[in-house]
Amino acid sequence: MKVTEHIKNANGKTQFSFEILPPLKGQHIQSIFDNIDPLMEFKPPFIDVTYHREEYVYKEVENGLLKKQIVKKRPGTVGICAAIQNKYGVDAIPHILCGGFTKEDTENFLVDLDFLDIDNVMALRGDAVKSETYFKPEKEGHAYASELVSQISNLNSGKYLDDELQNTTSTNFCIGVGAYPEKHMEAPSLDSDIHFLKKKIKKGATYIVTQMFFDNKKYFDFVQKCRKEGITVPIIPGLKPISTKKQLNLIPHRFHVDLPEALIIDIVRCKDNKEVRQVGIEWCIEQSKELQRAGIPVLHYYSMGKSDNIKAVASAVF
Repeated sequence: MKVTEHIKNANGKTQFSFEILPPLKGQHIQSIFDNIDPLMEFKPPFIDVTYHREEYVYKEVENGLLKKQIVKKRPGTVGICAAIQNKYGVDAIPHILCGGFTKEDTENFLVDLDFLDIDNVMALRGDAVKSETYFKPEKEGHAYASELVSQISNLNSGKYLDDELQNTTSTNFCIGVGAYPEKHMEAPSLDSDIHFLKKKIKKGATYIVTQMFFDNKKYFDFVQKCRKEGITVPIIPGLKPISTKKQLNLIPHRFHVDLPEALIIDIVRCKDNKEVRQVGIEWCIEQSKELQRAGIPVLHYYSMGKSDNIKAVASAVF
């Protein structure tokens, strides 16, 4: 079932969803199930599975020269989605990126998803690899998420890259895209960011999931700006409870979001990460309850491979 259908069928009730990371290469899929199992009591209508593109490393060979080697530390997105739908009967949403994909790769990826009865995709540009300062698309790939959305929409209309194909089958993907209440780090302004978000909606995206934020006012202000610009699709907030002191610096640096001063003070006062974890849970509970009272259709949690603190939040909210 499509995300938009799940929202409609909930009749105004706020739903719970979350996002997981594929396990590191070499680990068993049971590690995924172990994190999903404790959250199933909250009846998630869908679960997102991130996609991690290849990275490059340089290894020294016998003659002292460096050899470029491709590594993929977290493969398995499509397989995990299929396993989730089979084991839990819950819709799984794979993330699909511009980075690391040619248009042909993208089309083949989408065909596989369609064969597996996967109805939803999250279309993202993706980040630059560690060896690059700025994002660099594949030679025959997409530079922007809006282009990726267009290709998915074309496939939904039965339009494939090879226009000589006969009797093509149309896919039926519900397309989600990302958004940034505090603007994308590369955007010159929030207004500019919303302009390009609107472009993705016009090309066929039907719902939005935001980057994590820790101040609900920034989310509400962002939604208001989007509505003024004519963006009417559901805007699902992304939430994450802080669990370590290290994240005070890591989250702003990596995700380019601000932390409220009150939250910073509470965390700095903590004696250890056990206390930080509790502060993070309580803060996320208050965020969640306020969003729930506002009638937000879905609260989406970033689990980052761990579910214990997400369960603590969900137990207090749902």
